[in-house]
Amino acid sequence: MDSILSYIENHKDAYVEELKSLLRIPSISSSPEHKPYMVEMAQVVENEMQSAGLENVKIIPTEGHSVVYGEWRHAEGKPTILIYGHYDVMPVDPLELWDSPPFEPEIRNNRLWARGAADDKGQFYIYFKAIEAWFAQHKTLPINVKIVIEGEEEMGSVHFEDFLSKHKEMLACDYIMISDTAMFAEGFPSITYGIRGLATAQINLKGTNSDMHSGSFGGLVKNPIHALAEIISQLKDENGHIAVPGFYDDVLDISEKEHLALGKLPFDEEKFRTSIDAPKLYGENGYTRLEQLWARPTLDINGIWGGYQGEGSKTVIPAEAHAKVSMRLVANQNPENVLQLLADYIYTIAPKEVNVHVELMHGGFGYLTPLDEPALIKVENALKAGFGKDVAYIREGGSIPIVQTMSDILSATAVLIGFGLPDENAHAPNENFDLTNFHNGIRSIAILLKEMATE
Repeated sequence: MDSILSYIENHKDAYVEELKSLLRIPSISSSPEHKPYMVEMAQVVENEMQSAGLENVKIIPTEGHSVVYGEWRHAEGKPTILIYGHYDVMPVDPLELWDSPPFEPEIRNNRLWARGAADDKGQFYIYFKAIEAWFAQHKTLPINVKIVIEGEEEMGSVHFEDFLSKHKEMLACDYIMISDTAMFAEGFPSITYGIRGLATAQINLKGTNSDMHSGSFGGLVKNPIHALAEIISQLKDENGHIAVPGFYDDVLDISEKEHLALGKLPFDEEKFRTSIDAPKLYGENGYTRLEQLWARPTLDINGIWGGYQGEGSKTVIPAEAHAKVSMRLVANQNPENVLQLLADYIYTIAPKEVNVHVELMHGGFGYLTPLDEPALIKVENALKAGFGKDVAYIREGGSIPIVQTMSDILSATAVLIGFGLPDENAHAPNENFDLTNFHNGIRSIAILLKEMATE
């Protein structure tokens, strides 16, 4: 490993400059105007895979944006890992909030500032450089490697499940490695062993055939906004417990081992509160703050509207009212089942004076890597050696629905290794990536390739 790590150290500056070339391409997958850049980005990823030393590199079209694939499979009798990432990025609006142009990468305070720096170009590029270092020094890899980089993750990976099913044999592997998450904090290399799922819906209420004069009809006609408020008030109790019958039936309990491990992480509740200017934190009774944030399901109202929204007063009883609902789910909860439970409950409690329709929208499964999975020890060893620090085992409150899908279709265990930081503004203006973590990430993955080859 010494020669490989020396090679990585000697090429640190070059890696950053090479990453900048990827970050200059505005690969916004959701924008039709940016489709030429998506094509260009796929070609650049293809070239980077070939330069790293991978074989059978190809761009594979889908009904949307293309997937880029490469492999090296000459380590007979050794495991195969599939590395997943995405080359598309989020839109940059509002542009005026950026301190520097989002697609003109800059280095400030040892951070690389640009859209896609942390999510996910900088993170998947770590693997490319680690592989390149192995080939540069030994002209071989200690394990079999496959890499798949898609172009629609920021759109919900709308065509990726179909891609996985069609190319199941090509993608067959023992482990799926994903770096699209964050570390617990600076100085805490982390393994994310759990992420939450997601289920979304819209509640639509209609009372009358048009807005009504509140003087002529008030007192006789039920106000849909009032009715909506009554429904929302019954979705949770005063202890933060979700009141939907059957909602918790499939929720996996937090083990005592997990409870103790999460309790050792240095979470500063007061610092967290003041950082978001919240007067007081809120959460489900009976669980620690990190358990509430990572390991328990939630139900939130994301938007609510109805009636007059303009300046001054307009005394009407609105004909309609609406609300957006999202639920973060934990592993083992089925989003379709949970959405149906929500709808059934709302229909039961809805006032009879209004018509109610619950529109069931999209969802995705959470994922939990078993803590007794042997590969986690190998990842821990690699991160500890690469960063020179102890490793934190964490969960993530957000959702990456494709993780469970990949694990199911490929019958492989997924391992999430995040190299970003919580304050790097993924999806927001001024996205950035800590360069120390970038360089230590390359070291760690280079070591991990060797670790994964050991019995």
